[in-house]
Amino acid sequence: MCSIDENKEQVGWQVSVESAWQHRRETIPREWQLPTSIMQTLAFPLDKCGNNLSAMSIPQNSGILSIRELMITEELTVKELLAQLSSGEISSLEVTLAFSKRAALAQQLTSCLTETLFDEALARAKYLDQWRSDGNPLAPLHGLPVSLKDGFQIIGTEASIGFVSFLGKKSVSNSPLTEILLELGAVLYVKTNIPQTLMTADTDNNIFGRTLNPRNTLLTAGGSSGGEGALIAFRGSPLGIGTDIAGSVRIPASCCGLYGFKPTSCRIPYGGQVAPSLPGCKPVTASAGPLAHDLESLSILMSAVIGAKPAAFDSTAIDTPWRHVERDIRSVLRIGLLEEDHLYPFHPPMIRALKEAAQRLQAEGHEVIRLSSDEGGVSDASQIIGGLFNLHSETSMEYIRSSGEPLVPCVAKALQKTNSSSNKFTSDLDGLDLTRKYAALTVRRHEFAEKWRKLWLEKGIDAVLGPSAQTTAIPHDSWIWSPYTSILNLLDYSLKQYPACVMPFGQVSKCDFETMEIAEEQTCLNYNPDNLEGMPCSIQVFTNRMRDEECLKIAGVIDDCLKRRSGYEST
Repeated sequence: MCSIDENKEQVGWQVSVESAWQHRRETIPREWQLPTSIMQTLAFPLDKCGNNLSAMSIPQNSGILSIRELMITEELTVKELLAQLSSGEISSLEVTLAFSKRAALAQQLTSCLTETLFDEALARAKYLDQWRSDGNPLAPLHGLPVSLKDGFQIIGTEASIGFVSFLGKKSVSNSPLTEILLELGAVLYVKTNIPQTLMTADTDNNIFGRTLNPRNTLLTAGGSSGGEGALIAFRGSPLGIGTDIAGSVRIPASCCGLYGFKPTSCRIPYGGQVAPSLPGCKPVTASAGPLAHDLESLSILMSAVIGAKPAAFDSTAIDTPWRHVERDIRSVLRIGLLEEDHLYPFHPPMIRALKEAAQRLQAEGHEVIRLSSDEGGVSDASQIIGGLFNLHSETSMEYIRSSGEPLVPCVAKALQKTNSSSNKFTSDLDGLDLTRKYAALTVRRHEFAEKWRKLWLEKGIDAVLGPSAQTTAIPHDSWIWSPYTSILNLLDYSLKQYPACVMPFGQVSKCDFETMEIAEEQTCLNYNPDNLEGMPCSIQVFTNRMRDEECLKIAGVIDDCLKRRSGYEST
């Protein structure tokens, strides 16, 4: 999908890209390449046609996966895979082979991968199987394939993160999280696609191309961990790890109908990654977090990694053990409901999803306490975090200019001014020099965090329920901003952000096919329900910082409640 047009004379950056793309194309074994009969069932170009890859039974009809491999990739949860890997009912070799095949299919259809390590992964799986046969103790993730976002380094592979200027640079050391996963017995077999600059919610770059949503290739898979979202949605990975600085785990989860978790920053080690920012300049701290098909898988990953004492691997990681909080969760929860901010209105499917979720929680006896838009302060938060991001955006542009590559459309759009409303909360900071502006924005951020600290106490709430985004998955290059996820990255005091979990809830239906007027001062994509029917809706649950365990446990209570109430069909 990313191949350069051979009829046009190539410039320097295009030569580098074509060479890189050809190399990656050759890493997919011939016997795993989709037959012509399958490709003929698709409507091209894929990114301009609404192919529902998830409903087309492509893995089943391709002849590439056996019946047992289909069962492994489709029917077993992470917990079940680990149990059978531990007992020897299935081998790491057959699990790794099954997910490698399925990842190869996902790559051919959605451009979700950047690096493939199939041979190395199969060799490691054989080693782990022998380790088990010899009676050695098994690590918590023994034999489980795990996918990683491209920025994490694995020795001998590239971590170009979508910059042509980074091509050809092989990693000489592993990221701390890579080392931990290997110690935990995981099999690392693929790395996944990201957007150019990593600062948009639409995964596209000049090297690996545009990642497509398996549920509808006309729509975005989200970003910046969009490759993870597409791969897992296609069931080419049982468990993946992305990163999140403004919603980059949660947005792909929302777009692709998955569960995604942004932990408190620094609980999952983030260090040792290739990044597009100026080294040492981190006005907003990113988090690493998991995506999967169920909530329990997220908890398994969090417990295993934190149980490995990540502070011993990464000096930026917090040395705090994973807690078990079952007895600490009240049977009747007090849940804050974050209402729509006027400047960032919801599309009709998201309005309905939140309303239905609140009604079903109340029907089971939970208390729902509405938090007004003034109390939530989403628009104020957007102005602060936008100002912080702009402090170092020039570094990414330097990397782009150095290779001569152009901006991809979604990045070009992101650089435009997107909020037509008055910048009333931060307008008085315009004209300050960089240092003073950073200091002033930091003061505003701490004031905002203090406002939310008081809100938790005044309302006596256990968690907050809100939207994951204003919209469901939308057409490529149309994402504007992520106010309802970035607020939680901003709520940061001493680098401890609020943990947040996104979960699927319902689908777009014909009852959502209504008109929506966007006022001049509002920031929102015009609502067009065409091609959205059947796309997943989602909700977001978050708690106070360092309450990751409570966040996942409460999210589980909410998820179970929504599934139990009549009329709900899981996506």
